[in-house]
Amino acid sequence: MISKGCEQCAAGGKMVLFVYGYCDQRDCFYCPLGENRKNVTQVYANERPVESDEDVITEAKRMDALGTSITGGEPQEAMDRTCRYLNLLKEEFGEDHHTHLYTGITGGRENMRRLSEAGLDEIRFHPPLELWGDLHGTEWEDILYIAREEGLTPAFEIPGIRAEPEFLEFLDAGAADFCNINEFEMSDGNYRRMQEKGFELKEDHMSAVEGSHDILAEMGDHEKVYFCTSVFKDAAQHRSRLKRMARTVRREFDEITDDGTLVYGKTWETEARLADLGVAEEFYSVKSDHIELAWWLLEEMVEAGDVETGEIVEQYPTYDGTVVERTPLSGGTADGRPAAGD
Repeated sequence: MISKGCEQCAAGGKMVLFVYGYCDQRDCFYCPLGENRKNVTQVYANERPVESDEDVITEAKRMDALGTSITGGEPQEAMDRTCRYLNLLKEEFGEDHHTHLYTGITGGRENMRRLSEAGLDEIRFHPPLELWGDLHGTEWEDILYIAREEGLTPAFEIPGIRAEPEFLEFLDAGAADFCNINEFEMSDGNYRRMQEKGFELKEDHMSAVEGSHDILAEMGDHEKVYFCTSVFKDAAQHRSRLKRMARTVRREFDEITDDGTLVYGKTWETEARLADLGVAEEFYSVKSDHIELAWWLLEEMVEAGDVETGEIVEQYPTYDGTVVERTPLSGGTADGRPAAGD
């Protein structure tokens, strides 16, 4: 089973709103947060630092977001902030803007009520690892029913550390709607701690942990269990999100690559020179010290000797426009040009 939130995420349509970097859970050796996110109060919309509500709205529009996932740290430890952003998103984009939240604490009825009233649709609980297998009759079982009573869709989202039949029992009882299992991963933030615990990277893989995929043998056949692989998260989801951004922000002359980056040409010729060469205005944009234009047009002009030099630029469509590659052009066609896609 795949939830609405996951469907939107798979399509690259979920904005990630990091609301609070602090968390009272001190013994999660696998916490993936890096130093720039751990124990900070800075809010991020995707990778954009948020200084105002308008930054959140701008980023959501930039990627034509279908919904938003609320994460941290622990969002329930900053309830006023979390609820304010939920209200903001629903007011701006309407009830169809699907929201889900990741949490490592139960929170209680009052929090569930506040989150629901603010516009949260789905809440995904991650119980502490040391309690796995012993959740029945505890607040972790109670909160599933409380969340549903308050109008939320309750679910589990856990790392694929080990197979745990107890989560399937909650699904069979109807307490939770689904259980997402993320392939266990190492990151810059947890690599040292993970190695100390004896975990190793899967062969020929940059982040997935050896053995995590084996959890499917015991839990993967359940209709309400979804296993999210490291490759899918890193490649498909991220690429889809970049493509959504690229389609929103591209200029008429930009090309979108298969990886979701934008490709264009850059020259230091004058606008008058381009006019002399008969370049239509829709094929270029004048900047303070250079001109950006269709890469293929610039390449043709350099090859023909009409323009002396330039470069082909490939960059992310994100708010900061990080450049991936620059390919100089000088008297001939450059090799290694990014392959244009949709």
